[in-house]
Amino acid sequence: MNRDAIPPETWHALAAADALQTLAASEAGLSSREARERLARHGPNQLAAAERPGWLRRFAAQFHNLLIYVLLAAGFTTLWLEDVIDAAVIFGVVLINAVIGFVQEGKAERALEAVHAMLASRAMVLRDGERHEIDAAQLVPGDVVLIESGTRVPADLRLLAAKNLRIDEAALTGESLPVDKDSAPVAPLAPLAERAGMAYAGTVVAVGQGTGLVVATGARTEIGRIGRMVSELRTLATPLTRRLDQFARQITFFILLVSVATFLWGSRVGGLPPLDIFLAVVGLAVAAIPEGLPAIVTITLAIGTAAMAGQRAIVRRLPAVETLGSVGVICTDKTGTLTKNEMTAVRVMVVADSVDVSGAGYAPEGGFHVDGQTIMPERHDGVMRLSRCALLCNDAQLHHDAAGGWTLAGDPTEGALLTLALKAGLDLAAETARAPRIDSLPFESENRYMATLHHDHHGRVLALLKGAPERVLGLCVRDAAGQPLDAAAWQARMDGAARQGQRVLALAECELPAGTSELTLEHITPRFTLLGLVGLMDPPRPEAVAAVTECLQAGVRVLMITGDHATTAAAIGASLGLRDGDPITGSEIDTLDDAALTTRLGQTDVVARASPEHKLRLVAALQSQGELVAMTGDGVNDAPALKAADIGVAMGQRGTDAAREAADLVLTDDNFATIAHAVREGRRVFDNIKKSLLFILPTNGGEAGLILIAVFAGLALPVTAGQILWVNMVTSITLDMALAFEPAEDGVMRRPPRPAGEPLITRLLFVRIAYITVLMVAATFVVYGWELSRGSSIEVARTAVVNMLVMSEIFYLFNVRHFTASAFRWETLAGNAIAIWACVITLGLQALFTYAPPMQALFGTAPLDAWSWLLITALASAKFVVVEIEKAVLRRFGVRRM
Repeated sequence: MNRDAIPPETWHALAAADALQTLAASEAGLSSREARERLARHGPNQLAAAERPGWLRRFAAQFHNLLIYVLLAAGFTTLWLEDVIDAAVIFGVVLINAVIGFVQEGKAERALEAVHAMLASRAMVLRDGERHEIDAAQLVPGDVVLIESGTRVPADLRLLAAKNLRIDEAALTGESLPVDKDSAPVAPLAPLAERAGMAYAGTVVAVGQGTGLVVATGARTEIGRIGRMVSELRTLATPLTRRLDQFARQITFFILLVSVATFLWGSRVGGLPPLDIFLAVVGLAVAAIPEGLPAIVTITLAIGTAAMAGQRAIVRRLPAVETLGSVGVICTDKTGTLTKNEMTAVRVMVVADSVDVSGAGYAPEGGFHVDGQTIMPERHDGVMRLSRCALLCNDAQLHHDAAGGWTLAGDPTEGALLTLALKAGLDLAAETARAPRIDSLPFESENRYMATLHHDHHGRVLALLKGAPERVLGLCVRDAAGQPLDAAAWQARMDGAARQGQRVLALAECELPAGTSELTLEHITPRFTLLGLVGLMDPPRPEAVAAVTECLQAGVRVLMITGDHATTAAAIGASLGLRDGDPITGSEIDTLDDAALTTRLGQTDVVARASPEHKLRLVAALQSQGELVAMTGDGVNDAPALKAADIGVAMGQRGTDAAREAADLVLTDDNFATIAHAVREGRRVFDNIKKSLLFILPTNGGEAGLILIAVFAGLALPVTAGQILWVNMVTSITLDMALAFEPAEDGVMRRPPRPAGEPLITRLLFVRIAYITVLMVAATFVVYGWELSRGSSIEVARTAVVNMLVMSEIFYLFNVRHFTASAFRWETLAGNAIAIWACVITLGLQALFTYAPPMQALFGTAPLDAWSWLLITALASAKFVVVEIEKAVLRRFGVRRM
């Protein structure tokens, strides 16, 4: 057997007899002995299940963060100094962060299936010349497999025979309609979608029967090849993780540098005892480290995840929530994503009119329109005659389920015609009773038409015909108006519909002699009356059109990549508002180098006849331009690109397990419109993370500034390390948390995406943080100095400083709810109820901290009088006003985000 000499991509170019000879097989199948030997040589016909990390490894991964490492070091140092309470607080924050991330990732993993479920479980095979149903895993190259309507193809097959065989390959090629199959070889360079002599593993037989020779099993199938492509791709870091890693390195370096400088100054210049200055430096590090940041980021992402789930999206990895808010290009599959993958009659061409039909999918919802004006179908004889023919010359069935959806049993084209008739107001039961079917000629690929015979109750015998327009037009002698058929005019109308990406069917009728009870091919002669043409396509979902428009307004480019023909793809692109002129095709991509491909990508938003390799090249080309790329899809052919993109978005209903496994986000409603919601949610989440930074860092900076100034000025520390951790802990579980619930900023979907290389702390954000830090340090030192000047103890002064810090944060929380929008409006209080409750809880905790004896003993605090509270409140209010003045200046310069 010289099978290894045949490249897997050329089996379609071999004649069936040559394929049998190459595999040393026969049409009677292999012997049982030969099958066992080949199974031992080639292995089972199955894909390896994806390896998943164990729970311990996933939990340990939650600690893999530079800020966490520094925080743990501070915690162990604090514990070594026998400060058990402070160490417990630090370790508690770290543990809470890890548990939240671990639980969320576990939920996402449990929501998804493994890729190996793509293969069929059973197969009908010829062994020793007899039919046997076996476990599909036992198939080997050389086996002869029988396939029929409704079965899943169990391995890659070179077809030996086919009878009316049509296979749904949407999961593999993106082709929206089932593909006609036969046993003839095709050109060696034919793309996957045009290899009529092949049946690929994982695809589904729509109609007909066939016999195929197994040429590839398991990992060597087309699905297996795609699986290898997926496994070889590394998982990309998200923009958020890259920015957080960069920020963690920067702040860690800064804290270490300042700590070393402070220790050297205090011990050599200030003359402080080494242990005292070491404790001060530990307090400085604890003050400067934003220990609550990892937890707040995780919680903000988890809240975004919950919101996304409410909008019918499952998040597999937490940072993916934010990533969609940063992407600049969404590469989307067409079939089942922008469209429903449900054929729809969109135009009816009768003698007098061309009638547009609204509605999408199999639901009988929509209407009929001529030149933009709605018409009543029952008053249009041409529409009614054609619709009646479409209803009666039809074997499909539509079912209305309890959930309100419509499902098809039968051929998609026939389903579209049945829906057309229902939109016209026809009732299947009534029409069948009025003209019952007596006989029929089923669709045969040689004839390219279907015909049915009907008798009414007045002795009239009618033959109804539907099929390929060039075939049906050849059988028609007149039109529905009784005039001789103008074939050229109808051909022009047919060509116009085809240019718009429509698949055209012709419908006709004729009367047969009374008493005719059997329909034969002899009756199908040039004697028919042409009722008209029907243009069918898988149109865009109406909500997808609106979603694409919203994405374009948000500065996000939408690039449609499909396995469909260029004409069909261009028509869908035009209806979506994309640049549809001169689409790129897969064969063209093969001829372009990277530079030329980049140039072509700038000329159109439509890519047709694309293979998995083409999609990978397109994603890589866009990423090379600095774009953050999202890839959506539902087929196994989409899986490599889903994984290679910055974020992969898979469809949950019609999507394959391979696509869901490779994706970061799974849409449970298979609707592109959900992506627009996800982009909005992602931008909201990222804004809230930046607001948390804008809120947390000035507090940490203020605390660290207090200690720095005290050390360099030779003063007693205004706060202890324990008091610092109290402030950070209290605000982390109350005020910081409130910002995670912030609604989206006004105009969030009317601004361009953030540049891919933009740091987490922008220059403008740094200036705001530094500005607030200075204000906070100034206010706390005023309180500290005022308390000492009036004879208060160091305990009272430190208690006043802690309350000054917390009160400043409470007022500042309402500043930071919007980057630059004014806080002097009612929405500041009413827009986020969580913020109000967080402030109330914080004030309650501060009252306990200040006046409860156990807290006084634990943290070294003392009661404050009314004058202290008056000064604290006045300074916090003044700081609120000063920040609002700064925001007003920024607005004057047109700044809306930071």
